[in-house]
Amino acid sequence: MSLPQSSQQRVVVGIDGSDAAINAAKWAVTEAISRDVPLRLVHAIPQREPDGAANDASLDIEYGQAALRAACTAVNAMGTPVKIDTDLVHGSPASVLIDESDYAAMICIGSIGIDQLARRILGSTAATVAEKAHCPVAVIRHNREGADPNSGWVAVVVDDSPGNDAVLEHGFREARLRDAPILAMGVWRWGLGEIPYRQLDDRLRRWVSEYREVNVLPAAARSGAAEFLSGTDQSVQLAVVDSSDADQVARIVGPINSHFGHEGCSVLVVRS
Repeated sequence: MSLPQSSQQRVVVGIDGSDAAINAAKWAVTEAISRDVPLRLVHAIPQREPDGAANDASLDIEYGQAALRAACTAVNAMGTPVKIDTDLVHGSPASVLIDESDYAAMICIGSIGIDQLARRILGSTAATVAEKAHCPVAVIRHNREGADPNSGWVAVVVDDSPGNDAVLEHGFREARLRDAPILAMGVWRWGLGEIPYRQLDDRLRRWVSEYREVNVLPAAARSGAAEFLSGTDQSVQLAVVDSSDADQVARIVGPINSHFGHEGCSVLVVRS
């Protein structure tokens, strides 16, 4: 499906009928409003063989329409004024969302956690889109009942790579949007675990000056964002990483069963 160039600024959410997808749509409302763009809810209808049963195709459409209605109802119940577009698109969920990413400001996907075995053997929509989309991708973790999705740190990777300014810009923007402090993960390999304060200060100076209302705490993450987040005892609501870390989305989001160890968090993959 091709969209007109004027459609490029919209926030797209993949809707599959799950509570996790509805949670992602609700999370994305703030993104759409902050950009003054529509919230586009998309349901992917699987391609069927030409000689397949006609009633199967009809059921697919009915299910998709019901899923989109449920998501719209949940968003409207928030009482926040946002324009909502909905669409049924033929194709696999991953291919549909990757195509949508050509004309989106952000893609949002819900997840209750990514099963590691499924990730290795079959792949998952969230991980595949995070790795291959052409715009930022937010994989929104649907946590236990009653957990506040906007509580905790926004953890942001800080390094000296060419694309890190884009990561910092998105990270500070998310922190301000969600009234959250930033956990600045310095990923330089440095000394015996100490934080490279001078390098962190140099990289953060511009953004700290621009976002004076955002509190920032430096943290040593010498083994990378995924390793740091899997072991931290800090409550993190969102990790903001570069596309070079897209293959770590499954680990950052965490496993489906999080009764033991790292519960996981939402992740925003930024493309510079």
